[in-house]
Amino acid sequence: VLSREGRAIPAAEGVPSMQMLSSGRLLPNARLRVVDPELRDVPERTIGEFLIQSDCMLTEYFRRPDVTAQAMRDGWYVTGDFGYVADGEVYVTGRKKDLIIVGGNNIYPQDLEFIADSVPGVHPGRSVAFGIENDTLGTEDVVVLVEAEPGHDPKVVSEGIRQAIAKQSDCVARFVQVVPPMWLSKTSSGKISRSRCKELYTESIRPGGTPIPPP
Repeated sequence: VLSREGRAIPAAEGVPSMQMLSSGRLLPNARLRVVDPELRDVPERTIGEFLIQSDCMLTEYFRRPDVTAQAMRDGWYVTGDFGYVADGEVYVTGRKKDLIIVGGNNIYPQDLEFIADSVPGVHPGRSVAFGIENDTLGTEDVVVLVEAEPGHDPKVVSEGIRQAIAKQSDCVARFVQVVPPMWLSKTSSGKISRSRCKELYTESIRPGGTPIPPP
């Protein structure tokens, strides 16, 4: 329901479910709207994009009126975060730019990365998932790249990831690849950079691009 309908319904006994981590309640000086693509407010437990207001928030980007115009809407800051509100608590489901859309379903890459990390042989925290355009089908293909622990067969690890994602999510991973140690790029804060990894992978499959070396 979360990926197909964009609604977070309470878990029911005997029905498969997933845990979501609450970010807590709003601070007294903050206001939050959850909106659809047309910036219309959505009901509680419905996923939308977060718009925020606060008396301790930025008012503009320095000497970047173009970026300011994109980020601000009538005094509300457009965060680029997706999530929902339930019983007064805020739940973040992912970043708008990272969302993978497969056959009309919204797939959050961190969910696939969590599954991949649980597969034997995958180095903990060294996995990344993203989507690449499939012009023929008019949708996105799911790509999962991981770094493996020493001594594990890359083919066995890749197949384990495929099976785990097929069983535990609403999609299949079209491309799964074990990459060499330290191949996955990180941000300055130490997190895996999905955008940079996607650039590196896309470059590797282009004609004349630098292929990913075997692990």
